[in-house]
Amino acid sequence: MTMNLHELAGKPAPQSTLENIPRLIAAYYTCKPDVSQETHRVVFGTSGHRGSSVRYSFNEAHILAISQAICEHRKAQKIKGPLFLGMDTHALSEPAFASAIEVLPQIKSML
Repeated sequence: MTMNLHELAGKPAPQSTLENIPRLIAAYYTCKPDVSQETHRVVFGTSGHRGSSVRYSFNEAHILAISQAICEHRKAQKIKGPLFLGMDTHALSEPAFASAIEVLPQIKSML
C-alpha cells in the first residue's frame, strides 16, 4: 500500500493556514452561544469538549457550564475525592483552565 504525502509535508505551514491565536482567545471570552443554534451547543468528542471559539462552539460560557455541572454531579453523587484538571497545547487550553478554576473551588463548599 502506498501512501500519498501532502504537498506541504516537511515544509513550514503557509501563514494563510495558521490560526489567529489572539482572535481565538478574544472570541473565547466575547462570543456568547445561542442555545437555539445547534452549532453553538456543547459537543463532546472522544477526547473531550470539541469546538471553536470563532464558531461559538467552544467558549467561556461552555466551560463555566461544564464546570458547574461537574460540581453539581459530584455533590449529588457524594463524590469527595480529588478532581484532576488537565491542560494540553491547544490555544484555548489556558483560558479554559482559568475559567474552570473560577468554578471548581465550589466543590469544597458543596460537600
